[in-house]
Amino acid sequence: DFMAFELIGLVKRRKACLSIYYYHNVKCRREMFDKDIVMLQTGVSMMDPNHFLMIMLSRFELYQIFSTPDYGKRFSTENTNKDVVQQNNTLIEEMLYLIIMIVGERFSPGIGQVNATDEIKREIIHQLSIRPMAHSELVKALPEDENRETGMESVIEEVACFKKPGLTGRGLYELKPECTKNFNLYFYHFSRAEQSKAEEAQRKLKRQNREDTALPPPALPPFCPLFASLINVLQSDVMLCIMGTILQWAVEHNGYAWSESMLQRVLHLIGMALQEEKQHLENLSEENVVTFTFTQKISRPGEAPNNSPSILAMLETLQNAPHLEVHKDMIRWILKTFNTIKKLRESSSTSPVAETEGNVMEESSRDKDKAERKRKAEIARLRREKIMAQMSEMQRHFINENKELFQQTLEELDTSASGGHDNSPVISDAKLTALGPEQTRVAEHRQVVMCILCQEEQEVKVDSRAMVLAAFIQRSTVLSKNRNRIIPDPEKYDPLFMHPDLSCGTHTGSCGHIMHAHCWQRYFDAVQAKEQRRQQRLRVHTSYDVENGEFLCPLCECLSNTVIPLLPPPRVLFNRLDFSGQPNLSQWIKTISQQMKALYLLRDEDHSSKSEELSEKMDQLQLPEGFRPDYKPKNPYSESIKEMLTTFGTATYKVGLKVHPNEEDPRVPIMCWGSCAYTIQTIERILADEDKPLFGHLPCRQDDCLKSLTRFAAAHWTVSSLSAVQGHFCTLLASLVPNEKNGNLPCILDIDMFHLLVSLVLSFPAIHCQDFSGVSLGTGDLHLFHLVTMAHIIQILLTSSTEENGMDQEDTSGEEEVAVLTLYKFLCQCTGSALKEVSSGWHLWRNLKAGIMPFLRCSALFFHYLNGVPAPSELQVNGTSQFEHLCSYLSLPNNLTCLFQENSEILNTLVESWCSSNEVKRYLEGKRHAISYARESNKLIDLPDDYSCLINQASNFSCPKSGGDKSRAPTLCLVCGTMLCSQSYCCQTELEGEDVGACTAHTYTCGSGVGIFLRVRECQVLFLAGKTKGCFYPPPYLDDYGETDQGLRRGNPLHLCKERFKKIQKLWQQHSITEEIGHAQEANQTLVGIDWQHL
Repeated sequence: DFMAFELIGLVKRRKACLSIYYYHNVKCRREMFDKDIVMLQTGVSMMDPNHFLMIMLSRFELYQIFSTPDYGKRFSTENTNKDVVQQNNTLIEEMLYLIIMIVGERFSPGIGQVNATDEIKREIIHQLSIRPMAHSELVKALPEDENRETGMESVIEEVACFKKPGLTGRGLYELKPECTKNFNLYFYHFSRAEQSKAEEAQRKLKRQNREDTALPPPALPPFCPLFASLINVLQSDVMLCIMGTILQWAVEHNGYAWSESMLQRVLHLIGMALQEEKQHLENLSEENVVTFTFTQKISRPGEAPNNSPSILAMLETLQNAPHLEVHKDMIRWILKTFNTIKKLRESSSTSPVAETEGNVMEESSRDKDKAERKRKAEIARLRREKIMAQMSEMQRHFINENKELFQQTLEELDTSASGGHDNSPVISDAKLTALGPEQTRVAEHRQVVMCILCQEEQEVKVDSRAMVLAAFIQRSTVLSKNRNRIIPDPEKYDPLFMHPDLSCGTHTGSCGHIMHAHCWQRYFDAVQAKEQRRQQRLRVHTSYDVENGEFLCPLCECLSNTVIPLLPPPRVLFNRLDFSGQPNLSQWIKTISQQMKALYLLRDEDHSSKSEELSEKMDQLQLPEGFRPDYKPKNPYSESIKEMLTTFGTATYKVGLKVHPNEEDPRVPIMCWGSCAYTIQTIERILADEDKPLFGHLPCRQDDCLKSLTRFAAAHWTVSSLSAVQGHFCTLLASLVPNEKNGNLPCILDIDMFHLLVSLVLSFPAIHCQDFSGVSLGTGDLHLFHLVTMAHIIQILLTSSTEENGMDQEDTSGEEEVAVLTLYKFLCQCTGSALKEVSSGWHLWRNLKAGIMPFLRCSALFFHYLNGVPAPSELQVNGTSQFEHLCSYLSLPNNLTCLFQENSEILNTLVESWCSSNEVKRYLEGKRHAISYARESNKLIDLPDDYSCLINQASNFSCPKSGGDKSRAPTLCLVCGTMLCSQSYCCQTELEGEDVGACTAHTYTCGSGVGIFLRVRECQVLFLAGKTKGCFYPPPYLDDYGETDQGLRRGNPLHLCKERFKKIQKLWQQHSITEEIGHAQEANQTLVGIDWQHL
């Protein structure tokens, strides 16, 4: 007795001395908790089971509850404290759990007939039963031996499958389906939380597999001979009394204080006993006799004077109890197993009567269950039919009451459907043309949008209140071919011409969420007020800088710093009726040149007080017919829209040039046109790199952004100085059509032609609005496009590689090849034979097509969003004839050199002037560099497959400012490949009056304030944006188990995951680094407090 008391009290004494955490912790439990269970099992194996259970009832102070008839009923009817009831229930549950552990935990070698491998398998199975786990998680959850080894590697493949990681997350081990049968709900190493999660996961899995949700105890290995007597605890009289009592409470549940958890443990114990008896019978040999007769004992009713029903009878009663729906499957499994054991017993004897009784019992049970399920299904079906009939009747009633309104709605739907049908490029067989006099006419659609702040719908119209999109403007070097070019003095810099190296552009992005302008203004004012209070109170940074106009989108919390106004198609407002014959290119250039001379004259004489002299000069100039340079067009937009046009234009100017806002600055419209062009170029490169069609595959947010941005850029001239915009147009056109007023303009090699096209087309309405001759705006667009396209062709032929190789085709006498060879020979004449001679027209035509494709694709996007002409179906899929379809959509001949032949009268002169530039001559003489076409897409640097190569590279890197000392935090720029000494005082530099670290300083020269770095010794990617924003991002290096190792703590070999590296590259190309930082800082406020500028 003394020994039994000591053993049972051992757990309590240990828990009193040590915290529960360490007692159950995976690092400590092997020497404490596990050995306590073994000692209990040792003691119990040497005792009489009934004696042991009586001592246990006494130690848990439960003897009176189970020994007194109707004790529970009296206990619950008395006005007893609920805490006492709860305490007794908890004690009963803990006692049953301890019995389950004593009888069921036999996976320690020496206790059960198992080895160490079986033990670790069981641990892994139960950890993976909670959820799929990564390798590192699993290792932490398993105990280590004296050599700090878990033994997992030798058995993991037998019980789990490895699922490789995707673009996010980690590689996970998932439990094999055949191993779920070994799951034990009362596994002794589960915490309460883990047990609950495991139970939920296993039931969910069974429901998915359309199985019943019972979680029966698994078949256990036999005990070693010394411990074989432990199983008798399950069939002892005291144990049967405890089981019967709790089941009796459940049967008459209204009057007893009991819990479902208590019942669940009893059912588990009954299941364990049945599994034991089944295993004994299946392994029975002729000379052995089965002494474990649990099924017989639970079939016997109680003795006098109580005459209580048998445990089996109570289980059958509980099977149909409505308050035990959760446990019904488990009870059904118990009854089924009971019948199986009955059959096994009868098969060894000749007792067909018993077998028949068992079958009858099983059949009746099954029939009852089927009938119950059928009844419930029928009730549910009738209820569904009743509800549907009610809904149908209500719908008919509503339509009858509102017949007129309903008919009107149907008519509107029919009209909109037919309108959509007419404008669908897929259905229409007509040729779709995006620009020019032959431009496809598109019926206008009402655009009704909803404000995310006030939930009010409004139609987008020129005279209504402004609706705006949240937007984010940032400087960008993603397309840059020359990161060393810097703007020396932003206040004096002229951004009119973009260099083809695209050294620094202005990108605009949007999350696509729409607001009223006044709703947004109220929201932004509230954000400003809140941040002022926050700074006074807490003095902490936020993920956005209110002083720079930044805010979070109210809906998606995407970082924004301005808003783009939503506009109807603007070109419709500026166009007039075409009542004149449309001039050809030569005539149009002559007319435009005369108009430009008149404007120059007006500008020169603007401050002259002698109006007589001005009118005399105007008469001498002989103005083109219908041109009225004194006419001032009326702005068609409402005051609200004009305010938003100015707001977004000023924001683009401020961010793009890094200057203080000044809405009167004549460079504002230039920056707006440049942002439109640069954003379109960025989108086109992304689509080309991903091998996606030009149209139809953009996300809604990008599609809405491009449409709004293009329409805004086309309308911005209406809020700018008319004379300034006209001056920009004259200067831009003079770069292609020289005049005596504009000298010292960049040569053709130093102009990005798409930026030039966008600026010319969007500034042209400022001159066209004063032209009343009847020439359409579309004619001007077409001639400007053809002129810029021809200039780009000359650009490509002058700079393309013309080296011939053995891939030349035999037949080079095609129309295109002959024409382009003729044009090239003319260029040779114009450049004084400085160009290399080429005999293969096929090579020239191939280079020309490849070089001009990005320009044509960008132009197609631009004119699609500007004029609203749907894209042909051929451009919405990838195909081999994209070039021809683009030419058709853009009103170009398939043989591009025909443009020169059709306009040879003036083009010969223009080409000669382009080629006569000193800079062109210097390039042809090899004295300077020029961009060749097509420009290759920029990508992040190539990283080695093995991370140890980077570690070796970093270990050889010395701090450039500390006399050869090794850098403590070597950091690699993923954009340009420069190794930097980060997070160190030695390499701090001054930037805009502040001391900043090497990485922050590098972002301003390499990425216009945005940087992507790899911290080599931490194996961590660092995103930086400006001086106050940054976050850490999972690296693209994974170990063999699909996990990152940030901090290199585990030390597993790491290899490059190309898919993850491509994801980082895509974030960079899509200008989403700042957005990613904003989301990370909002999710984790500790990132906001880091001094990112010192990295």
